Amino acid sequence: MKTVRIALCQMNSTVGDLEGNTAKIIQLIEDAYKYCPDIIVFPELAVTGYPPEDLLLKPQFIKDNLTALDKIREKVEDIVAVVGFVDRKDDIYNAAAIISGKKVVDVYHKIHLPNYGVFDEFRYFQTGSRYPVYLMDDIAFGVNICEDIWNPEGPATIQALAGAEFIININASPYTMGKYCIREKILSTRASDSSVIVAYLNAVGGQDELVFDGRSFVVDQNGDIIATAKQFEEDMIVVDLDLDAVFMKRLHDSCRRQQIIALKNGMVEKIVINTKKRRNGEAGKRGIIHGFACSPIHPSVQVEEEVYNALVLGTRDYVHKNGFKKVCIGLSGGVDSALVAVIAAHAIGSDNVEGIFMPSPYTSKESREDVFALSNNLNIKVTEVPIDSVYMSYLDALKPEFRDLPFGTAEENIQARIRGNMLMAFSNKFGWLVLTTGNKSEMSVGYATLYGDMAGGFAVIKDVPKTLVYKICRWRNNMAKKTVIPERVLWREPSAELRSDQKDTDTLPPYEVLDLILKAYVEEDRSFDEIVNLGCEAECTKKVIKMIDTSEYKRRQSPPGIKITPRAFGKDRRFPITNKYRSW
Repeated sequence: MKTVRIALCQMNSTVGDLEGNTAKIIQLIEDAYKYCPDIIVFPELAVTGYPPEDLLLKPQFIKDNLTALDKIREKVEDIVAVVGFVDRKDDIYNAAAIISGKKVVDVYHKIHLPNYGVFDEFRYFQTGSRYPVYLMDDIAFGVNICEDIWNPEGPATIQALAGAEFIININASPYTMGKYCIREKILSTRASDSSVIVAYLNAVGGQDELVFDGRSFVVDQNGDIIATAKQFEEDMIVVDLDLDAVFMKRLHDSCRRQQIIALKNGMVEKIVINTKKRRNGEAGKRGIIHGFACSPIHPSVQVEEEVYNALVLGTRDYVHKNGFKKVCIGLSGGVDSALVAVIAAHAIGSDNVEGIFMPSPYTSKESREDVFALSNNLNIKVTEVPIDSVYMSYLDALKPEFRDLPFGTAEENIQARIRGNMLMAFSNKFGWLVLTTGNKSEMSVGYATLYGDMAGGFAVIKDVPKTLVYKICRWRNNMAKKTVIPERVLWREPSAELRSDQKDTDTLPPYEVLDLILKAYVEEDRSFDEIVNLGCEAECTKKVIKMIDTSEYKRRQSPPGIKITPRAFGKDRRFPITNKYRSW
């Protein structure tokens, strides 16, 4: 039986931590040796972390990354390692080093550079132009990077036609809801069409706004997934690939023969890798690992659980990678601050979460009760700091200028800004990171106070629509089989409680309506007429669109937050602040 054993190391790199990333790669190589793999694989830009952004404009950073690769090279002896790094030739390249016998045998340069959404690779990298196939004893394989495999006529297809029996594709593919289903569908098609096994390795971990969800997998020549890694966790899957099965499939593929004839001469370069250890017979000696993989195929989870896990990982990595130990959260008794507190407690432990309750003259008795019920359920400390006297001092100071003008937005927002100042005071005094609690629905339409509830270091649910906030909270309570978030929080009508009898619906349409418009306008770029045709009332749609467009200046000043939708504010959606265009 002709097999090859690969170890896919789904690792969590930290951008710029060349020393730490290198040490982790070397440790994983040592850990993988006990499985006797032929090939060990690491994610896209594993050495530098992804995305390194303008660190790539620093020549010393490029040089140090090459020095780090050199340390890794010294640890790779009688096997092959595929390691993502930044290569420097006439320009710099998003690259994969193919290492064996303590030598860099070859370097693959990424060909299809994404330049949309959160990606900006044309800003930094030159495109590759080679389609190498690597020959190791009696096997042939290809290596490519991320976007290279999405193109049906790209490197993976060409390498397969040139004889590659399996393709290794290394990635740093950011998470959005349900994205793994799209990956699996595309790569299943690619593998089946080319009669080739595809080993897809993704990075895992949080990096500023991005979360990499891992869930690496291997799909066989028939398009069937035969192994998966965990989602949102570091993992290693070791898989024996049946190359005889690839040959048998190709014997029956007459279309492939015609494609091979059409393959351009000189397009593919074949590179021989000499390893000290002969592979033939090795698989029999070391034993097949559970048929194909050392870990089971992990089942899919419902969207609420998936998003929750992404938010936990993104929060944990942002806190720890930026050197914080504790966070503080302004607890209001509402659903948003409750969810952020639950996520934070899960991510870094209840002992490291500090709740700050800052009641004003308009804070209800129910809100107070729910804050302390939540803190008791989560076992987090809550400090109460009433803002009544501070608020009255502001009003007294402003009275000569405000005169007898009626109470309005200015007086409401003073309360939010006092709370923002209080939270930042705790942050400065104790070194805590302030987690803000605004959701995507509120941030979209500017239903937030600049320098008030928007003040902080990290916006955990910034990209989570309000309707999804409620769904996640209900899922969390059901999953725990007990009340974590007080039930009243989930059915009380939402209110900012900045004036008497205030309700969110005084300013906004119901969140079910608002979120429908937001999805259509922000995430799908639908026109005014298209949104109205979805069933949205015309005047309501105009109002919401205007609020979205005119609130861009606020969003530009908000803290970073975790991306979970296909179109998040910030890098994903770059909208002019000064803008006279209207959609109707």
